[in-house]
Amino acid sequence: MKKTIYLFAAISLFLLGSCSSDDDAAPEDFVVAFENPSLSFSAEEHSKDVKLVFSTTAPQDGTITINFTATNATYGENEDFVTTPNALNDKITVDFSTGDEETSFNFSKLKDAIEGNEKSITFSIQSISIENGFTSGNTTIQVAFEETAALGGSMQPQVGGPNEPNQVYIDLSSHTETVIQRDTWDLGFYSGNEFRVILNGSLYMAATELDQTNIDAVTEEDVTDLQAKVAVGTFNPANIEYIDAPDGDLEGTAISEISAEDSENKVYLVNLGYEIGTDTPEAGREDVSGQPRGWMKIKVLRSEDTYTLQYAPLESDSHTEVTITKNETYNFQYFSLKNEEEVVAQPEQKEWDFLFTVFTNEIPGNGSYGYADFIVTNKFDNVQAYQVETSTKAYADFAADDIDETLFSVDQRAIGSNWRNGGGPTSLPSLKENVYFILKDTEANIYKIRFTAFVDESGVRGNPALEYTLL
Repeated sequence: MKKTIYLFAAISLFLLGSCSSDDDAAPEDFVVAFENPSLSFSAEEHSKDVKLVFSTTAPQDGTITINFTATNATYGENEDFVTTPNALNDKITVDFSTGDEETSFNFSKLKDAIEGNEKSITFSIQSISIENGFTSGNTTIQVAFEETAALGGSMQPQVGGPNEPNQVYIDLSSHTETVIQRDTWDLGFYSGNEFRVILNGSLYMAATELDQTNIDAVTEEDVTDLQAKVAVGTFNPANIEYIDAPDGDLEGTAISEISAEDSENKVYLVNLGYEIGTDTPEAGREDVSGQPRGWMKIKVLRSEDTYTLQYAPLESDSHTEVTITKNETYNFQYFSLKNEEEVVAQPEQKEWDFLFTVFTNEIPGNGSYGYADFIVTNKFDNVQAYQVETSTKAYADFAADDIDETLFSVDQRAIGSNWRNGGGPTSLPSLKENVYFILKDTEANIYKIRFTAFVDESGVRGNPALEYTLL
């Protein structure tokens, strides 16, 4: 299984060296490990499953014996924590059945840690009941009662296959992902000091300012000549002005900063881009763009800490108006022109590090262009990253002493498409196995990240996987 391949990359090398030849017909080794080396609880969380994964499907029914040691915590219903199944003499016995690919036990936190005191449990795999069963890799896991930076782990972001319908926000320190369908929003309204509006580049949206301040006076005939130009992927270098700056700099939004003077804010022609693709392409290819979503005209005003959005179809001589209030909990407030509603389309500030998404980038000399399988770092909360070649230092060997602070980039494309090979008319895109990335998160934790899959076992795109380690 794919998850086994990347979780046990190091184990595989050992197994290949120790297995006998096909002629010997030796039973296949059954390797067990914790899915991740650490787990933590927020103040609001009280129960989590602790997962154990297998290198192959279980050949028969069996059990895994796990022991634990506690730091400033006691087991028991009236104490600090309990498990399901119950523990006896600081040991848990977890069952599995023939054909299982994984198993788990439940950990329940009954009392929070006292501020300033570490409170944690370390679980260790002691034994596996079946022949040829052993443990390697993540043989222990530390469960912390308070939020601490994850020591590392493996993830399979739910991008959604070759149509890549989802934007997936990854937070390494909490080992979490947030999945948002990428057509749920069209415009993002900045909650910081500036009054800026962004476009949904995952849909290949574009916009241009019109020489008009009255939205109701703009007609389809007025913009007919512009429509062929205001688009992504026209291979005209000038079309870069119709998209947001790919590096994430708010000074480069397609929609100018909203003026405090209403008379200075112009109407914009907005290309809504493309629907999410629905066709099933051949393995290794993508179909992220479906039918055109059409056009709208908008105008944005400001007052104190609010935006006023006016919007209408091109053929309309009247408009709808909504008020959108800045919310400092989030970097942006999002609005769907299609569904005519405000939506939450991004985790709270500092609650994500990078994002898997379809993306509007720039090809120098050719203007804006659409990219699938793109990774965007959280520039607005100062997440930074840089790339390392394996020829310079092997991933396994890279340690904290190797970090070069001068290489960190605030460009939101610091990872971008650099984790994969682009492919072409006669070749399929593929995983780059000779690079990895160093990332500094919103709390200045520094991780090394290696991408371990680009497609699934059947070669279907939009199925990435990664592993990471806290440095």
